[in-house]
Amino acid sequence: MPWNGGSERNERSEMSDRESIQVQVNGKEREVQSGLSVHELVESFDLNPLLIVVELNREILSRDQFKDVQVSEGDAVELVHFVGGG
Repeated sequence: MPWNGGSERNERSEMSDRESIQVQVNGKEREVQSGLSVHELVESFDLNPLLIVVELNREILSRDQFKDVQVSEGDAVELVHFVGGG
C-alpha cells in the first residue's frame, strides 16, 4: 500500500537555515534537507526503514542500499509500506 504522506517532520521553517532540495515523494513535491540518504529520508517521515520498499527514479532499492544512496534534487521517490492484519 502506498504511503500517503503522513506527518512531515521537515517543515520549511526548520529548513530555512539549511540548504534544501525539491524531490517528489509519492507524487507530491516535497522540500527536504539536502544531503539526506534514502534511510534518513524515510526516517524524516517517521517511517520504519525495515517496513518500507523504496523506489528511487523507477528503480527499487534493496534495504542495504538505503544508507549509501543519497537523495538528489529532482529525484522521484515512491515509499510503500506493508500493513499487517488479517
